[in-house]
Amino acid sequence: MDADELRSLLDGVASGATSVDAAARALSAAPLSGFLDLGFAKLDHHRGMRTGDPEVVYAAGKTDDQVIALLTALREAPGERPAMATRLTPSQVVRAREAFPGATVDEAAGCIVIGEFPTPRGEVVVLSAGTSDERVAAEAALVARAFGAGVRRVTDVGVAGIHRLLAERDGLTEADCLVVVAGMEGALPSVVGGLVGTPIVAVPTSVGYGASFGGIAALLGMLNSCAPGVTVVNIDNGFGAGVFAARVARRSTPRTTTDTAAGSATAHLGGT
Repeated sequence: MDADELRSLLDGVASGATSVDAAARALSAAPLSGFLDLGFAKLDHHRGMRTGDPEVVYAAGKTDDQVIALLTALREAPGERPAMATRLTPSQVVRAREAFPGATVDEAAGCIVIGEFPTPRGEVVVLSAGTSDERVAAEAALVARAFGAGVRRVTDVGVAGIHRLLAERDGLTEADCLVVVAGMEGALPSVVGGLVGTPIVAVPTSVGYGASFGGIAALLGMLNSCAPGVTVVNIDNGFGAGVFAARVARRSTPRTTTDTAAGSATAHLGGT
């Protein structure tokens, strides 16, 4: 179901020609046909209607042409949310810049956002243990901002120098959700969870020496956290963490926050 079909359905409900129950049935069935067949992919343009968040292109493993085609289709789909792709390769970044002048490209995150960012609601704070975690942390921050939250970054506060984290405590208590990114032994989310009662989503990264097993040590450490209130996403999954955190923040009570993820430091009003 596209925007025109949805409008027609709602007009029918408003005029009395369609019952509320019939409209509810039509909307529940819409996901069965709500996709665009591009031949090499079936783009789910109904996802935003179902979940509140549109589909995002995962660029890894796709050709440059496929990524551009998917982004173009997303940009042309009904709705005001920006089109987005994650895990872009260097060549895909070049092609995307050429195809979409004016788009926001974060090369550290390997992401592109095409269109205006939503008005931010609530605040997500993304903490990273070290600069080696930057790609994953940057992805989480940009995704959270594109998905409608205000975002603030706190970098290089790993447990090897815990005083750096303690200096940030007051700001962490004021956030609506924390994304805590760490590799090595993955201890940072447990420490943060012992300091504040803010909802936490922990992101293990594949950073570390051999016994870190590509992030498995950090993943297991976070899953076994003794601090309550710590949820965990998969290794290097900044995207999943950003989406989760944005959904939490968008349901927050009103607050004034500062958005820095997209390169600005303007105050905004969060909350619903």
